[in-house]
Amino acid sequence: MTDNTVYQRFEATTRRLASQSANAPFLHVLQETADIYGIDAGDISYVTMLDRVQEAASRFAAQGYGPGLRVGLLLENRPLFLQIWLALNSLGVSVVPINPDLRTTELEYLIAHSEMCLAIVLPDRASDIRTAIDNAGLDTPVINSIDDLPAVDKGTPGKDQHVELTRLTECALLYTSGTTGKPKGCILSNEYFLHSGDWYAQTGGHISLQMDTERMITPLPLFHMNAMAVSVTAMISVGGCLVLVDRFHPRTWWDSVRQSRATVLHYLGVMPSMLMAADATEADRQHDVRFGFGAGVDKKLHAAFEQRFGFPLIEAWACTETGSGAVVSAHEEPRHIGTSCFGRPCKHVEVRVIDDERADVATGTPGELLVRRAGDNPRYGFFSGYLKNAEATDELWRDGWLNTGDVVVQDADGSLHFVDRRKNVIRRSGENIAAVEVESILNRHPDINMCAAAAAPDELRGDEVAVFIVLNAGDAGDGSGSDADVDVATGTEAKAVEIVHWSLEQMAYYKAPGFIAFIEELPVTATQKILRGELKTLLNETLDRGGFIDTRHLKKRQA
Repeated sequence: MTDNTVYQRFEATTRRLASQSANAPFLHVLQETADIYGIDAGDISYVTMLDRVQEAASRFAAQGYGPGLRVGLLLENRPLFLQIWLALNSLGVSVVPINPDLRTTELEYLIAHSEMCLAIVLPDRASDIRTAIDNAGLDTPVINSIDDLPAVDKGTPGKDQHVELTRLTECALLYTSGTTGKPKGCILSNEYFLHSGDWYAQTGGHISLQMDTERMITPLPLFHMNAMAVSVTAMISVGGCLVLVDRFHPRTWWDSVRQSRATVLHYLGVMPSMLMAADATEADRQHDVRFGFGAGVDKKLHAAFEQRFGFPLIEAWACTETGSGAVVSAHEEPRHIGTSCFGRPCKHVEVRVIDDERADVATGTPGELLVRRAGDNPRYGFFSGYLKNAEATDELWRDGWLNTGDVVVQDADGSLHFVDRRKNVIRRSGENIAAVEVESILNRHPDINMCAAAAAPDELRGDEVAVFIVLNAGDAGDGSGSDADVDVATGTEAKAVEIVHWSLEQMAYYKAPGFIAFIEELPVTATQKILRGELKTLLNETLDRGGFIDTRHLKKRQA
């Protein structure tokens, strides 16, 4: 069978497994997850999912959906997401996963920029999506069920049901924060997804996957490449079962791992830290997990975690733009535990570590990491480019290498160790947050004259959003005279709280300020551009003197 699309691989795996057992599980829904989502618990077999996918594909095809179109999905980690994605993929339609934490302003941009022809969303978010569509001056249909599927306008730009589907056909459009303000739409092909599955299935070492027996649990969201491109396609490629939970619940995590009979788990750095904070028990090693795969574990806790829970945490490096085309992972010894090591490049990946003049640095010297695929196609497995932004794509691929913006050290045996991010990105609990995007939204607040955002260290989340704010004259406080008002430069604690509450209506909760400092002026150039180097110095000085108002307790997911 042709293996050009994710759907085709899924169908081939289903046919193979069905010849052995019609009940081979594709997904497992835990009772806890089922209760949260209001869906049925238990296994969903490959055969059952294929039937659902094909039925949905017939509905979409009958209404004119085909190559060149995009459909937005705000369905969280529900099985319905995978059903609709695979159905659309079989027709050559790309999907745009929507982060449910995005608020109106962010949604307006994403919907308009992606030119999605339809949004399929959860009922309780339909109103928000429609408001964003109205604000953007669009008429994009919004539905909660494919039972209400509208027909595609025959004049829709880009629509062509007669285009042959290939590995280079767009499969999804994922948005990722960058350094220039607005999120960028990463065009991801079928090849991007299929290679991710191949890489995971074939790499071996500590992350060896076994055919038809693996059960992988992940709390990571399907609107990110890790779960969507790595976890899903890996399990499809080896005939494994995927256990999607709505999000990470530290108190019940090990219960979920045991109940799901997971053999593999995926993690982000915040998870091991939270799990290690709980008291040790005799049940800590009562599970079937062979390894964890992820990134960002606290180097001080890495060895202790493995000793306590009895399995290795395999650190890896990749990003949405590289996919698995240039993934580096510590799946072989020596792993250099406790040094922020994420492994050595395999024979298919080339790397350079360069200084500010773009010269290669000496072994053991920090520099920016550049990557590409070895061989004739240096972009194999990578993203296809940024939507409507060829300039940014070309800049990222400067000199024929993907310029990551990450500062690393490479030691004598080739191992790479993460040091810092050169890009102006705040990485909080696995989410990449562009400082410029935060600033652009906050600058719309009527009382803010100018602001600057930066990454402040947070023991639990890695980074936290710290914001320096210059207020308009006369807007220092709320005038209440409350005891909560604490003068900080020209602002008050009450004003900080008010700004955060306003922020939570404008942007995803994790992007809102977790620390605020009011100052009289920002370090800027003559043309009013923020001097990021001086801002970092100011950040450290403000942290040292306790000059920030801590607003982290206000950052909660919005209903």
